[in-house]
Amino acid sequence: MTKDKNSYINRELSWLQFNERVLQEAADESVPLIERFRFLGIFSNNLDEFFKVRYATIKRIDDAGKGGKSELGIKASELLDIITQVVIKHQSQSLDILSNIQKKLEKEDIYIIDESCVEEVHHVFIKNYFIQQVSPALVTIILNDSLELPVLKDISAYLAVKMELTSGNKQYALLEIPKSMDRFIELPSVGGKSYIMILDDLLRYCLDDIFNIFSYKNITSNMIKITRDGELDFDSDLSKSFIEKISDSVKDRQIGDPVRFVYDQTIDKETLSYLMSKMGIESTDSVIPGGRYHNRRDYMDFPSLGRTDLLYKKIKPLQVKDLSIQNSIFTSIAKKDYLLHTPYQTFSYVVKFLREAALDPQVRSIKITIYRLAQISHIASSLINAAKNGKKVTVVIELRARFDEQANIDYAEQMQDEGVNLLFGVAGLKVHSKICVIEREETNVLKKYGFISTGNFNESTAKVYTDFTLFTSDQKILKDVNKVFSFFDINYKIYRYKHIITSPHYTKSKLFALVDTEIENVKKGKPAFIKLKLNSISSYKMIDKLYEASRAGVKIQMIVRGICCLIPGVKGMSENIEVISIVDKFLEHTRLYVFCNNNDPKVYISSADWMSRNIENRVEVSCPIYQEDIKTDLLEVFDICWKDNVKARIIDSEQSNDYRKNNKPKVRAQFALYDYFKEKLNS
Repeated sequence: MTKDKNSYINRELSWLQFNERVLQEAADESVPLIERFRFLGIFSNNLDEFFKVRYATIKRIDDAGKGGKSELGIKASELLDIITQVVIKHQSQSLDILSNIQKKLEKEDIYIIDESCVEEVHHVFIKNYFIQQVSPALVTIILNDSLELPVLKDISAYLAVKMELTSGNKQYALLEIPKSMDRFIELPSVGGKSYIMILDDLLRYCLDDIFNIFSYKNITSNMIKITRDGELDFDSDLSKSFIEKISDSVKDRQIGDPVRFVYDQTIDKETLSYLMSKMGIESTDSVIPGGRYHNRRDYMDFPSLGRTDLLYKKIKPLQVKDLSIQNSIFTSIAKKDYLLHTPYQTFSYVVKFLREAALDPQVRSIKITIYRLAQISHIASSLINAAKNGKKVTVVIELRARFDEQANIDYAEQMQDEGVNLLFGVAGLKVHSKICVIEREETNVLKKYGFISTGNFNESTAKVYTDFTLFTSDQKILKDVNKVFSFFDINYKIYRYKHIITSPHYTKSKLFALVDTEIENVKKGKPAFIKLKLNSISSYKMIDKLYEASRAGVKIQMIVRGICCLIPGVKGMSENIEVISIVDKFLEHTRLYVFCNNNDPKVYISSADWMSRNIENRVEVSCPIYQEDIKTDLLEVFDICWKDNVKARIIDSEQSNDYRKNNKPKVRAQFALYDYFKEKLNS
């Protein structure tokens, strides 16, 4: 099949439709009110990262004078225009949703006030709070025609202040909203009513205190925000360590080229023109009129105010049946494999396993890959503890985990200081696999134990990301996993694997072979199907292979949370493919591949999405599931997700994000899965 615009949905536009699904959650009146605020924050945070990375990439293609059509399916310049228009539409929708949520909160006696409606009872509190908390942290930039504007940070929002001086002149200034402070300030409650003031509005209320050295007859302020290219550029200085190069690149990101400028649409044209001129923003950059507030990602941390009735009910993570967290995990997994599914089941098993390894006198070595660590990481502490206890600890840490580079650098330096053997992956390849192998001496033989996961070894994200982790002592699988660590040591040697599927060398060919088996089986009249659960699918090669299977008659069910460049349901191309997307309370992060194999299913959990980067430019691991009870669990998990008719959206050529509705009993997959595991535990 030829690659044309009718065969695929553009990656960037598909991503924007995913972010619209997040926005749908903010609009959904069945979602608790404060959670709706937080979905607005997620929507905004996603958009920030999109502009830093994807929009910036397209802009570089356009700036280089390349059409970009072969890579993007559309001219880069046209795509930039379309993106800007879609984002303006989504921003407008988000403002309407924000207004709706605020009105609903008022019915719950929660008021978000601005500087124009401060009650006398709050005046003293606000002034004291400003003097004691805000003023010492405030950065105020006085703008001058003769002075160059300091570089504005892309992680910050600014109040652009215009003063009309009594002399007849105008004076401009910028106030940087302090990132070190909570964006939402809880004011004293009055008569059972709760009051919140956004830090931006507190600054507006205190403008006279900030600029009292100027003589002005009028003062106004409007918010602006700049987003910069988030690509890391590495220098070639051979005297610098890899950590130093990454650290310098992270700092340089703060002065990257601007790719988006968002401003309060009520700002006067004179002020807007002056600011754009000072910042070097051209009309070709993405200039987005927005609302009164920017950096709305801070809504992810909107205070709960003790109102648990306006939040999702917290679930208590379950234990895995027959896997005691009080007893030795080594003893348990020596007998059989166990599957952990967070956040429904507790991530504590992973930490317990590493802590046990750190203390066990029989453990000789620990090897693990690290992609994103929590700010306070018990994983890192356990590894350091193991090194202090004389274990040989090897950590392959990915310093280029986007926007988590600095946290990983800090932990890398700490672990290095404590005697952990650090490896920084492979040149040109990101290490995205989630694997661990522990060697334990038992009767003079080294026996391997370990785990393979779909998610990061991160206590914080484990509370909100759905992920699988397989604990195993299967020596065949772990021998293969150990070869991946050997590859990190000797990059030029390509190893053969009998069980796991690895990128960058084998994922495409192995997956193609599995699809081909389904194609051959359906041609022979045998049962054939493919079930996939992915975060994203954008590889045209993989999509074309699924189209081939569909045309042969293989039934394909896909659950894709984010980007889906595949177009399902098109006669003669993909009529046997159905795709849904689930966006709900937790972030769907599990990756699961199921191939019918003539009713003897082959089942894999994986760190890899079906994107070119995961298949060709990263180190990824897909692990086969051999134990029948775990295989059954995974098949049932997929089927529960597939039956979702509450939070599932239909993915089709229209990209309309319509909810899948039917007359069957209501199934909300994330809630149903918790009940499923709870029932198993109690059975």
